[in-house]
Amino acid sequence: METTKILLGYAIYLPVALFLTYYVSRTLFKNSKVYMMDIFKGREEIANATNTLFETGFYLLNLGFALLILELNLYRDSYQNLIEQLSYKIGAFTIYLGVMLFLNLYFFFRGKRKAKESQATVVTA
Repeated sequence: METTKILLGYAIYLPVALFLTYYVSRTLFKNSKVYMMDIFKGREEIANATNTLFETGFYLLNLGFALLILELNLYRDSYQNLIEQLSYKIGAFTIYLGVMLFLNLYFFFRGKRKAKESQATVVTA
């Protein structure tokens, strides 16, 4: 009976983790194109390439972490324990995704600031 509950937990956790990763990634990198264009001074080809590389790294890190924390330990053979374990796993993964989102935003804003600083240096020189 415990094996069935563990498999049910995996069947719930994996699609949720995959969907959350996909949703956050698509949202972040669809909207980050504006920042990339500004950072790379309108050079669309390099902005899109860099954005795609960031997106690939984002997927790899987040999916890797989701799989790393996959293990479910059902010490009590109950559905209550299964739901508690799933809420902990999904909650922790959601917090991790949020941290990764804000870390990426930090890098985008930092890149934008550096681009403005270098542009100001060129103008005043």
